[in-house]
Amino acid sequence: MTRPPRLPRLGVAALLLASAAVAVLFHDLRRAGPPRPEPVVVTIDEHARFATVAHDLRRQGLLRHALPLLAWARLSGRDRLVHWGEYLITTPLSPLELLARFTAPPDLLHPLTVPEGLTVRDVVGLLAAAGFGSEESFNCLLEDRRFLASEDLPPEGAEGYLFPDTYTFPLATPQARILRGMIHRFREVTGVDFARRAADLGLTEQQAVTLASLIESETGREQERRLVAAVFLNRLHIGMPLQSDPTVLYGRPGHDRTITHADLHRPTPYNTYTIPGLPPTPIANPGRAALEAAVDPAPVDYLYFVARGDGTHEFSRTLAAHATAVARYQRQRH
Repeated sequence: MTRPPRLPRLGVAALLLASAAVAVLFHDLRRAGPPRPEPVVVTIDEHARFATVAHDLRRQGLLRHALPLLAWARLSGRDRLVHWGEYLITTPLSPLELLARFTAPPDLLHPLTVPEGLTVRDVVGLLAAAGFGSEESFNCLLEDRRFLASEDLPPEGAEGYLFPDTYTFPLATPQARILRGMIHRFREVTGVDFARRAADLGLTEQQAVTLASLIESETGREQERRLVAAVFLNRLHIGMPLQSDPTVLYGRPGHDRTITHADLHRPTPYNTYTIPGLPPTPIANPGRAALEAAVDPAPVDYLYFVARGDGTHEFSRTLAAHATAVARYQRQRH
């Protein structure tokens, strides 16, 4: 009597084992994770390996075992579709449900409002305070000429090009991506027409942005921006110093906003009381209205303006009229 071959029996056993393994895998994939007393924020870094993500989920108590999720994600190819960012997990989810969440855009975004007129230093401080990274990491990028060149920015820096707006980012957003978002927003707002309109006024694009930063720093009044632009452009055209107080403050170290008589005569690259023309770079990041005013000045021949003390300014054509206005508002202050 002949014995039946052993190979088919081994094959059947292997098939049964494989079937059992698949059954266990799918059972584990559909089984909700351990109960959690509080919501959990899952942060997935931009270049994180999915194996790292799976093991982090297990350490956070969202998975009983990392292997079922890791195996299925690789088998299905969905490990390559995972988004980076932050996800808020409020209820126990199965590995399949977690994978579905992570292959959809992140649901936890953080708003960041950048006001008009901040310097790059101010913006970096704002970003760091909001938890988007350290000041050092942002400054490293902003001082990297390769990064600046990749964004078509002047080698002097990004001052003037970090557009003031309200943004939403995951906290895990890479610092370079955040800065690029602001720079691209600047390009989107100014468009291709900005450089042409600047050229019509005899300015380069960077000079127009610099002019806009002076306008932004001098006035917050909508009705005055084009008048301030006209004053500065009129002075440029006749070779008259711009004599803008914010340029004195920008070129002086420290945070004191008081300007002394000595400050006006202290030579710095930015002090428009002592240098001809515009400063070498913008002195702040101007908003849309200031940028528009820089390339659309009011058709007036004003050469002077003085603060009234209520947020508005009085504009004058002659030095005599300006001196009278200065004396009047100085008397009112005292």
